[in-house]
Amino acid sequence: MFYSMSQKQINRYVVIQKSLEGLITVKEAAMVLGLSERQIIRLRKGVMQNGVSALIHKNKGRKPSHAVSDELKEKIISLKLSDTYKDANFKHFMELLEKFHNIKLSYSAIYNILNSSGIKSPKKRRRFKLHTRRKRKPQMGLLVQMDSSPFDWLGIGSNFSIHGAIDDATGMVLGLYMTKNECLQGYFEVARFMFQNFGIPVSIYSDRHAIFLSTKASKLSIEDQLEGKVCNDTQFSRAMKELGITTITAHSPQAKGRIERLWNTLQSRLPVEFKIAGIKTIDEANEFLKKYVFEFNSLFSVEPLSDESAFRPLSKDVDLDSVLCVKEKRKVDNGGVFSFYGRQFKILQKNCQPPIPTRATINVFINSLARVQVEYKGVVYDTEIFVKSKTANPIKKEKNTYRPPEDHYYKYGRNSVKPIIYDESDQEILSMLEEIFLGKDNFLDRYKNLG
Repeated sequence: MFYSMSQKQINRYVVIQKSLEGLITVKEAAMVLGLSERQIIRLRKGVMQNGVSALIHKNKGRKPSHAVSDELKEKIISLKLSDTYKDANFKHFMELLEKFHNIKLSYSAIYNILNSSGIKSPKKRRRFKLHTRRKRKPQMGLLVQMDSSPFDWLGIGSNFSIHGAIDDATGMVLGLYMTKNECLQGYFEVARFMFQNFGIPVSIYSDRHAIFLSTKASKLSIEDQLEGKVCNDTQFSRAMKELGITTITAHSPQAKGRIERLWNTLQSRLPVEFKIAGIKTIDEANEFLKKYVFEFNSLFSVEPLSDESAFRPLSKDVDLDSVLCVKEKRKVDNGGVFSFYGRQFKILQKNCQPPIPTRATINVFINSLARVQVEYKGVVYDTEIFVKSKTANPIKKEKNTYRPPEDHYYKYGRNSVKPIIYDESDQEILSMLEEIFLGKDNFLDRYKNLG
């Protein structure tokens, strides 16, 4: 019996036995064991009736009524080892069990079951360097962090980039959009989703990518800045400026750590979610992300310090297609046609729109929806691809090729002109000419004789 008892129970038995033998009083036994006198009296009675077994808890060796059954443990382990859930971390796996299999267990229970079977979480916590975190903004919409993360999101061995935006005050994801690589279209679509579902923020915090900041900005010297020289806005910063949004660029990834930690979470969760939903293409992923944003926010967003939001509602007068686009200047010819990226476009004028004069400078808009529009003095015009009309029976001009006459020497005249042939009597003249022009020695001898 003593082999199944703990050291604490053995000590209690020794003190209770001394109390029964009259070596110590009940009060002294209570002081030694740190129990009440009433508890000592109860233990004394139990030892007298049942012996040392009275000090052992009656539930010892029994399985708790709320314990997880062996069948359920085996089911959880087999699900975790399956291809669908093998890459999910323990916290995410716990949520998926409740969502798809109606298995609701605590994180510690899931951890103990998987850890005891030798399964380790793919997302291990590593020791991190302590640093002071910047406090969250007090209001939602005061600061929005934007970034992109390349990763094998679809699990097909190819990296794609997901563009995202997160609110600094609440940690709420404001938009996600996938493309083949980091590009202007991805950030425009994230901004479009944010404006339509949450509103217009006060400022946007990003890295120093060429999409947000011109590459010539770092080349400006202090003297140039003092002279007032500035770099042109990028297409993204120009669009944000039109909406009254301030763009701020960070000098290190740690400065925008909130969205960097978001990528760490999404890289652990999204591939599993895509696999469960059977998503294999970028278009399918973007449709899924529109709904997943709100599901993610319900799990991870926090309440801001201030209940008042700094987001401004999107005005009905604002045409996002005319803002979230590439804008360049061109000139119109006599027929209302202009050239743009190697193509020609004709301006379509409606009845209520004023005409555009010849050689006028216009603003050309092209957005991610492959629409090309034109703006002149605040009026937006639609366009269409211009193709020059071709005549049905084009008249071919005959080429005036010069043909020399038949008696031309260089063509046919060589045969009509007789070559010069010297007779034998003229050999002396030829010898003389050869001696004069080619015979250097004879010529020099003559020159000496003349001297």
